[in-house]
Amino acid sequence: MKAITHLKTLLASAILGGLLASCNPLTQPKNTDGKPTVVSTSTIIENLTTEIGGEEIEHQGILKPGADPHVYEPVPADSVAFEEADLILYNGYHLEPGLIKIMEAAGVDAKKIAVGEVVTPIQNKQKGEIVPDPHVWGSAKNGILMANAIRDALIELSPEDRAIFQENAAQLIAELEQLDIWIQEQIATIPEERRRLVTTHDAFEYYATTYGLEITGTLIGMSTEEQPSAQTVKRLADSIKATGVPAIFAETTINPQLITTVAQEAGVKLAPQQLYSDSIGTPGSEGDSYVKMLVANTKAIVEALGGTYAPFEAL
Repeated sequence: MKAITHLKTLLASAILGGLLASCNPLTQPKNTDGKPTVVSTSTIIENLTTEIGGEEIEHQGILKPGADPHVYEPVPADSVAFEEADLILYNGYHLEPGLIKIMEAAGVDAKKIAVGEVVTPIQNKQKGEIVPDPHVWGSAKNGILMANAIRDALIELSPEDRAIFQENAAQLIAELEQLDIWIQEQIATIPEERRRLVTTHDAFEYYATTYGLEITGTLIGMSTEEQPSAQTVKRLADSIKATGVPAIFAETTINPQLITTVAQEAGVKLAPQQLYSDSIGTPGSEGDSYVKMLVANTKAIVEALGGTYAPFEAL
């Protein structure tokens, strides 16, 4: 009888322990090695999270470098990743609609943070509606806000690693502050009448607004789901001719064929270096981190528009 009573006590304790653990998933990591599991959607958020989280988290990014979050179609493995996560970091403002849809599905109980939505958005017209522009990372100032949000989310997830997250974030933010000043200095070297930006899609409003450029035109709007008409191509080419833009830019995540056609019709140079818009570059490229993509974009813009480029040297 004593053995049976003891067995019942052990079973009751095990059940109670399981119930208590399930009540606080953030303090009970799902990863077997004890590290909390973090999933990031965009490559930009993934890079910032890696810089801040370091070895203290088990981190997985959904999108690969060069992938377009606007049109990305989720696969079953993405659902599994979300279901196994303790924390999901995503951009928000409808940047990654396919991923947001499955992230909000039943069975995904991880804490979810819309990192991009810590930024007050620029409002633009999209298909007849006024919607927030999701491309908030174009300004290094906004990158700092995003880094702060990621740091705070990781501290809440794993309080015992607070000091490491704070130290890593402080180093990253110091570099972004330096980068912000450097970009302003580089753009200022472009002759004022040439500070005009024409790109494939409307992804550079935050960059332009922060650093003193005018968006003269784009081939398509904020989402790459749009398909420009022949009339749109002609209208943009005419605008380029009228304003005297010296060069226009393709982007790494979008087929350059149509913007090349615009350049030919307008009789203007297509910048030799494509801009990084919705994703960091592939490993080994000059834009394979958030900091490096902003440096590479600035270099490409300054050189193509007639400014004087000085290399970025992080402290």
